[in-house]
Amino acid sequence: MSRERTLPNEENCSLKELETAIECSTSIQSHSRLICIRALLRGHEFEDVLDIFNVTDRALENWISEFNEQGIDGIIDRPRSGRPRLISADKAAEYRELIENPNLADEHFWTGKKFHGYLVKELQEEISYRSTIRFLHNQGYNLKVPRSMPAKQDDELRKAYLGRFSELRDDSEIDIWFLDETGIEGDPRPRRRWARKGSKPTIPYTGDHIRMNVCGMVCPSSGEFIALEFDFMDRVAFQIFLDFANQQIHERSRRQVVICDNASWHRVKSLNWGGLEVVFLPPYSPDFNPIERLWLRLKSDYFFDFIAKSHDVLIERLDFALRELMTQNRRVASICAVSS
Repeated sequence: MSRERTLPNEENCSLKELETAIECSTSIQSHSRLICIRALLRGHEFEDVLDIFNVTDRALENWISEFNEQGIDGIIDRPRSGRPRLISADKAAEYRELIENPNLADEHFWTGKKFHGYLVKELQEEISYRSTIRFLHNQGYNLKVPRSMPAKQDDELRKAYLGRFSELRDDSEIDIWFLDETGIEGDPRPRRRWARKGSKPTIPYTGDHIRMNVCGMVCPSSGEFIALEFDFMDRVAFQIFLDFANQQIHERSRRQVVICDNASWHRVKSLNWGGLEVVFLPPYSPDFNPIERLWLRLKSDYFFDFIAKSHDVLIERLDFALRELMTQNRRVASICAVSS
């Protein structure tokens, strides 16, 4: 004979309120408790709820008791205080200053171990390596490999360009394009990968120096991508690309501004830019050209470990890759998005 069970008090909340709480639950635990209470309020037997939702007798009784005492608030998870912080606000500010300026500790850069060692040995702090790494992550720091940038950059020219670019972007009657060229090799470039310790992964190559060049331009706001393939790049090839690009945009009423670097064939005075208005990047500033990111994705997504044993094979693969990118406007816009 089954014993008498205490059931949820239906006066504590309506089914509609319970449904809302279920939809807004922020944890699996809260969701499971609310679902069980709802099943009981809808008339399901206690034993059936135990079996259907795979919960223990004691757990369900505790949830019912908490629900009857406090309503919905009694069975949903609340934010927990967690472990008290080991690093005070003053210490955190001091550590951030050190991270941003390693020269204060006569260092050129920090690794996690080096920074932890400095805190323990030089500052006599009682903090574990694990807590140090957790602090760095909590402060928004990640271990990154710096990107090499040309030392010849002119800060004044870069600042002036950013001002000019901001004006162009704020003009609602302008479409901004970024133009650049890249080379695609027939032999794959070795890339990092997971491999078993002691093994020596290898990649075959032909050594035939097969290569194709791509000239392209992208509109980050729309994700439109225009590209042509060439055996080599010079003024003649570039003019062919400009003529092709103008054919694609000739009916547009908005101004079409193209931003590019200072390659020699970009600067030829006899070039016919057609309906394109050209703006040149400051020298040595590839970081201002988002199409560079598209080239990286092109090579990593379509030419990772790809071996072209002939010129035709490379062209066929490149045709396929470019056609795919030209139809994936949303993806291209995401890759080439320009931060504000």
